[in-house]
Amino acid sequence: MTDRADAVLKQAMGLADAERAEIAGALLESLEPSLDTGVDEAWREEVRRRLEQLDAGSAELIPWEEVREQLFARLDASS
Repeated sequence: MTDRADAVLKQAMGLADAERAEIAGALLESLEPSLDTGVDEAWREEVRRRLEQLDAGSAELIPWEEVREQLFARLDASS
């Protein structure tokens, strides 16, 4: 990573979650533009909704380790 990119990343990390999510989405979009803008807007709204749930404390959070175990168990069961 260049010094300039590292500086931008450090500055972005200081932003609120919602702002970082918007920037991440815009960067991903710039790499692979979508032909269906309705899908992009729907994903942005879903991300906003989920962040609001996190902020309100109404989202059920599951640790990654537990999710990973469940996924591997499902994969093993389908084999």
